[in-house]
Amino acid sequence: MNWIKENVQPFLPGTRIRGIAVGNEILGAADLELWEVLLPAARNVYSALNRLGLKDTVQVSSPHSEAVFANSYPPSACIFKPDVLPYMSPLLQFFSMIGSPFYINAYPFLAYKNDPEHIDINYALFKDSPGIYDAKTKIHYDNMFEAQVDAAYVALEKAGFPKMEVIVSETGWASRGDADEAGATVKNARTYNRNLRKLLAKKKGTPFRPKMVVKAYVFALFNENLKPGPTSERNFGLFKPDGSIAYDMGFTGLVPSAAAPSLLSYKDIEAQGWLRSSYSLVFTAWAVVLLQSLGL
Repeated sequence: MNWIKENVQPFLPGTRIRGIAVGNEILGAADLELWEVLLPAARNVYSALNRLGLKDTVQVSSPHSEAVFANSYPPSACIFKPDVLPYMSPLLQFFSMIGSPFYINAYPFLAYKNDPEHIDINYALFKDSPGIYDAKTKIHYDNMFEAQVDAAYVALEKAGFPKMEVIVSETGWASRGDADEAGATVKNARTYNRNLRKLLAKKKGTPFRPKMVVKAYVFALFNENLKPGPTSERNFGLFKPDGSIAYDMGFTGLVPSAAAPSLLSYKDIEAQGWLRSSYSLVFTAWAVVLLQSLGL
């Protein structure tokens, strides 16, 4: 309740806060203790929103990675992992009850990077390619993004939630990477996000769920220059940390930041009380702002 009052309620309705992500990629990860508290945490956040009269304004959900699936190729074969399902089922039951969508972080870049010999990069970048054919559903997929979304729909249907909406909470392409990170180039990042934008602008469904309009959040607005891991992890942004544009992806509203060169560091921001949560949540919020401002 205190967190909602401090970080959400004061900024409504001036800021269009669409939802709260309770955790990120919790199920399927290594920390089993977090698996057990994910549903109670989501209930607590929803309860606070309800008591403050905000439940119809701000959604509650929890984004998942592809690690929650036992198999996602072809899409019709997708199911949740047996060890994840006992935690996923009650979570989905709760989200179904409160009308929340299923959030999935879908990254064709990661799939291609991990298996560049067998995955056609054109298929991953929404470009002309033979695509794939799912014999069970008799559906042909022109791009991996829609195949990943439909895989999530199939898993939900098999778990007993055929009407739940799937929203892509993160997707993007790295503009730089290490020598062993195939496809991480500015050209590919520009191509992916430009073609993603074109797909979303059509406001159409996927081959498996043609009546469910595809929705996605671009990850990320800024390069996370302090993030650990391979070089790609620090280069998903449309902007560089100094406010300059990392690359032009065709958004007319994408202009360099007017901020002074001496930008505040994260420690400065946190010290001034502007940052109460982890920077990963802030970047997710910025991605939300980006798509809303562009009308997507």
